[in-house]
This record gives sequence, structure tokens and C-alpha cells, in this order.
Amino acid sequence: MAELKVKERVLGVLKGTGAIAKGTADVAKDTTVRVLENTADVASGVTGAAGDIVGSALKAVDEAGTGLVRTLKGVVVGVLKGVGEIATVTVGVVSDTVRAAIKGTGDVGGDVTAAAAGIASGVITGAKDVGVSVAEGAYALGHSAITATKDLGGDLTGAASGVVRGAVTGASEVGASALDAVRETARGLVAGAGEVGGDVMSVTQGAITGAIGGAKEVGLSVEDAASAAATGAFQAAEAIGESAVHAVRDVAASGVDGVKAIIKGDQDT
Repeated sequence: MAELKVKERVLGVLKGTGAIAKGTADVAKDTTVRVLENTADVASGVTGAAGDIVGSALKAVDEAGTGLVRTLKGVVVGVLKGVGEIATVTVGVVSDTVRAAIKGTGDVGGDVTAAAAGIASGVITGAKDVGVSVAEGAYALGHSAITATKDLGGDLTGAASGVVRGAVTGASEVGASALDAVRETARGLVAGAGEVGGDVMSVTQGAITGAIGGAKEVGLSVEDAASAAATGAFQAAEAIGESAVHAVRDVAASGVDGVKAIIKGDQDT
């Protein structure tokens, strides 16, 4: 990977005057294609390629001192598009890319909470271009982001917030339903938390916080966004158990940032 000079190329993008996300996406796409063309097993090669590209890109961000969120968004978009030129992009590829991006951020000492928004936005905007539905991509995003963050010992609440916020902005950019993206991302987040023993209440709170923040950025109803996040979290909680269900209900009823959320489909509220 060193000979591909990802860091130098991304650094050039960051120091230039063009769009950071697009420039980084072009670098990541070209690099992913070159790596996977020489890889016998594309599926197993995605994680390694994505991790290396993220690491190199983040070193460029550290040197330039700017562009973290937009750089990571571009990396994710580029990796997904690069895989799409070599093979079919599956939900598993999306999950592997997210995990590699989160892990790569942690490996270079980056702020996973801050990075999560860029990674999420990249998944939602990139998924549509490679034939993965927004709903499938959003669920895979939430699930893989929370499990990877847990593995790193990172802040699950902050990661959940960043992921949902990024999902909202990404969906808005590609003309997809932001509320669907919020619901499915939150569902994936809580499902992942349940699998790895994460705090469902904290993850739910983070998801709703991110939904509210994202809604404000794109001019969406904060109440609708909060309710979509709570509904997705509740759907996942039902499969986890009664304690998880109560945790989601408590967060929704108490409200986040002064916004109460209505859980659609909950017959007991």
C-alpha cells in the first residue's frame, strides 16, 4: 500500500481548493480498484484495503490539520465504488468497510466519535451508487459501527450520535428518505449493542441526539427524526429482551435535548 502513496494524494486534496470529499473519494476508489485487481479473494481483501486507505488518509488529515469528516466520507464512498468496479457490493462489504474505517480511525489515535459522522454519510451516499438500498446500508452501518466501536473501547453514545447524524445528512444529499435512514441506522445500532453487551439506553440516547442534530442541519422536523430513531431502537430492543424494551421506552418518554420521541408500533405507550 505504501507505493500507492495514498497519504500524499489525500494531502494534496486537503491542501487544494477543491471539494475534499470528492477528491478523497477519487483517491480511495482508484486505490481500492488497484488493490483488489491483484487480490484473489475480493471479499477478504476489502477489509485490509479499506483499513490501509483509512489509515493513510487520516495521517494526511493529521498533517494538514483539517478535513476529518469530509475525508472519511470520501474514503468510504471511494472504497464502495472501487469494490463495485471489481465485484458486487453486498451488505457484508458495507459492514466490512465501516468496521475497517472505525478500526483505522482508532489505530491512528483518531476521534472515533467525530469520525463516525463522516463514515456514516459516506455509507448512505455511496450505497445508492453501488446498488445497496438505503435501508440495508443504514442497518449495516449502525450495526457494524457500534460493534467496532465497542471492540475499540470507544464512546458508544458519541459514536451512535455521530453515525445517525451522518446518516441524515447523507440521505438528504442523495434524495433518500432521511427518516428511513434514521430508523434503520438506530435499529442497527441497538441490535449491535445487544449483541456485544453495550448499554442499550446510552446507544438509544445517542441515536436520538444524532437524529435531532442531523434534522436541524437539513431542515427536517426534530420531533419526526427523534421518533424515527426511537422507533428503530425499539424494534431492535424487542428482539433483545424486556430490559432493552424498557430502556428504549424510558429514553423516548424522558426526551432528549428537550424533544420527546413517539415510538411507532409500541402498543404499551
